[in-house]
Amino acid sequence: KTYFPFFSDFRGRNVTALRVGESVALGSIFLLALLGNVWGICLLAWRRHRLCVANCLVLNLFCADLLFITAIPFIGVVRWTESWVLGDVICHMLFYVMTLSGTVIILSLSAVSLERVVSIARLPATGGRTAPGSGRQRGYEGGSSRPPARPEMGLGEGQRCGKNCTMLLFFFILCKQEVQICTLVWPSTAGEVLWDVTYATVVFLIPGLVIVVSYSKILQVLFYFVIQLGEITKASRRSLNAGLAYSHNHQIRVSQQDYKLFRALIVLMISFFIMWSPIIIIIFLILVQNYKQDLNILPSVFFWIVLFTFANSVVNPVLYNVAHFRRKCQEILLYFTGNHTGNGAGTETTAKRS
Repeated sequence: KTYFPFFSDFRGRNVTALRVGESVALGSIFLLALLGNVWGICLLAWRRHRLCVANCLVLNLFCADLLFITAIPFIGVVRWTESWVLGDVICHMLFYVMTLSGTVIILSLSAVSLERVVSIARLPATGGRTAPGSGRQRGYEGGSSRPPARPEMGLGEGQRCGKNCTMLLFFFILCKQEVQICTLVWPSTAGEVLWDVTYATVVFLIPGLVIVVSYSKILQVLFYFVIQLGEITKASRRSLNAGLAYSHNHQIRVSQQDYKLFRALIVLMISFFIMWSPIIIIIFLILVQNYKQDLNILPSVFFWIVLFTFANSVVNPVLYNVAHFRRKCQEILLYFTGNHTGNGAGTETTAKRS
């Protein structure tokens, strides 16, 4: 049996430039992901008095991204040493932490999509009207200021930990060409096939399907909402008074916010599939190596695919922060630059233009 060396790559001694390039790429993604997710957590903490279920899910996503990128320094060490020098405990824990946090990231994105579709699907039932002070006027902040208790969330975390214990149990240090490697040693090929199929289905395909269906439903509801608002606006031009016309204009503004958020979430969904599909594919290719010895997958290929997946931890906070916190970022910047007195004039100008 040929054991895949994962991050230990035996390339001789004249590849310093390649190692430097790999280290720069690893360091750049690590710093960007660290700054982006910490920034997102700080923005959520800034709005803690309006913390809702959706923001709790996104906070879970940011924390999982931070846990996910903790593997980057260890991977960087192995790319330089080639041989595994980090010990047995790190060998067991590295891939366990990666698979656990990756699972939480994917399921958090799926949960956010479900929360979005539940939130936005309430609109047509009210005929497109938004009650003053309701959660809809606050840009998807939810109807309550504090999230309800979710005891099942703790159970879900326990199930995810149990599901990924395979990575904790079956990674061992073996000697290959008189060099130590950290590799996955399955008790049987059938067990490897079962785990690969189950993981890809439960952790990738099903959540991915939930995301696609949820955002398709959001798109359908938004089309209905926009068409309905267009009909109301035409009617208001003919028969409604100025007060009702202002109310309809306000509803159109909310609809534009919905559209911008939906557009960002669509990009988030697309980036999710683009950046997580390669790692799932290469897991199956490593499995195929057991049956086709002539199929040679280089550890360098696995490394760059994993690095591409790590980049998703940079994309997530950027897309979410742009969608949800652009106005808050402007308020923070205005506060520290001393220009917060100009907000009133801007609001008045916006009202006049409406």
